[in-house]
Amino acid sequence: MRKIAVLLFLTIFGLAGCAPEDQPPRIVYDYETKAPPTSLPTTKPTVSLPSTGPVPSSWMPSHTERAWSAIIIHHSATDEGNATIIDKWHRENNGWNGIGYDFVIGNGTNSGDGEIEPTYRWREQLTGAHAGGTPGNWANEEGIGICLIGDFNRSVPSKRQMESLTKLVRFLQQRYRIPKSRIYGHREVPGGHDTDCPGKRFSMNRFRANLSN
Repeated sequence: MRKIAVLLFLTIFGLAGCAPEDQPPRIVYDYETKAPPTSLPTTKPTVSLPSTGPVPSSWMPSHTERAWSAIIIHHSATDEGNATIIDKWHRENNGWNGIGYDFVIGNGTNSGDGEIEPTYRWREQLTGAHAGGTPGNWANEEGIGICLIGDFNRSVPSKRQMESLTKLVRFLQQRYRIPKSRIYGHREVPGGHDTDCPGKRFSMNRFRANLSN
């Protein structure tokens, strides 16, 4: 009778016939085995949002649009430049596939003063390379990168650059429903690295104050 009671106890608590080597394998979770991804996806869910009205056709992506959630503003930290020059620099010096920004706004040196140049990243809706290291940087995946030509630690953007920036940002805000709270200077990006970009003389607070909600 006592032997039966002991066997019943062992059976109920799962101890009978379960030597250590017979234990079920430990569940290994993804974060313990998976290495960081070597590349980021180049597409996001399709969005279908209204335009703000007539805009240059070059502002409209030629590929399925990503669900952009932020806008990040930069300066080139150079006196001169345009999209082609930055593209060459990023290819030769950074080893990237091309320019890291989505848009470049000229200052009248190598392109028109206030001229907006959409880049291949914008046309093809690719992950950016404008806000620190990749992969895994949310600001590159979700943020639209806009670079103004100029060194705004020493000078300020031209009037035409600011007019073009305002028009472009308002268009992007409405199209992707991006609030002012999600418009950053590069130096303000949550989780970003230490930088002065878009320059000490570029007031992000003033710029945001002039935008519609």
